[in-house]
Amino acid sequence: MARRPRRRSESGLYHVMLRGINKQIIFESDDDRFQLLSTMKRFVDTNKFVLYGYCLMDNHVHLLIQELEDDISNAIKRICSSYVLWYNKKYERCGHLFQERFKSQPVETDNYFLMILRYIHQNPIKARLCKDLLEYKWTSYREYIQKPIIVDTEFCLSLFSPDMDRAVDLFIEYMTQNNEDSFPAFEDNISLTDTEVLIKLNDMGIRNISELQKLEKNRRNSFIKELKMTKGISIRQISRITGISKGIVERS
Repeated sequence: MARRPRRRSESGLYHVMLRGINKQIIFESDDDRFQLLSTMKRFVDTNKFVLYGYCLMDNHVHLLIQELEDDISNAIKRICSSYVLWYNKKYERCGHLFQERFKSQPVETDNYFLMILRYIHQNPIKARLCKDLLEYKWTSYREYIQKPIIVDTEFCLSLFSPDMDRAVDLFIEYMTQNNEDSFPAFEDNISLTDTEVLIKLNDMGIRNISELQKLEKNRRNSFIKELKMTKGISIRQISRITGISKGIVERS
């Protein structure tokens, strides 16, 4: 079956999600994340595209990006090709790293632009990796309230106020608001990595899997239940990581 054509944006603005092939990790270290940011900065500096927002998770990336010299497909191809070439050389591997067809959604209004940017910045919070936007350093949030490096902050801040100090205050207020924003086309594909699940368990007080397995049944099940309620963790993944049968996980 032929692929459905990608929806075009009249504004040239898109919310894009890049995902590791088979949901695999695409960043093994902070150096890897710095490399992707450096790659994007190089293309931003040569006017290939404008970047308004980003969030780097372990196995996927969110971008709020606008076409300039390149259309969206070429822009993403440049980013991915350059990063994968570096990544494969560093880790002595070959082949694909990113899923072939990236997700994209046109952004046509100012209100939608702001909602998308808030969604991108709050992604780590909704994945329960942090409780505050400043705790997670791999988003563009800091560039808006401190100093822009690769992100164009002027357009977004101008939507709040012509006075930049006032605009930043309003931006922070908006970005930290609780909300019910939902973008199913992207959320369906968001999942926590095994590493993130293990970190979650550690935060819950479980130092290793053996410790979880030895707990009294009701206490063990309460931990499993909390994992099941965490967005991005599947029952199959819980069973695989903990060594507890899928049936027990489902009943917990």
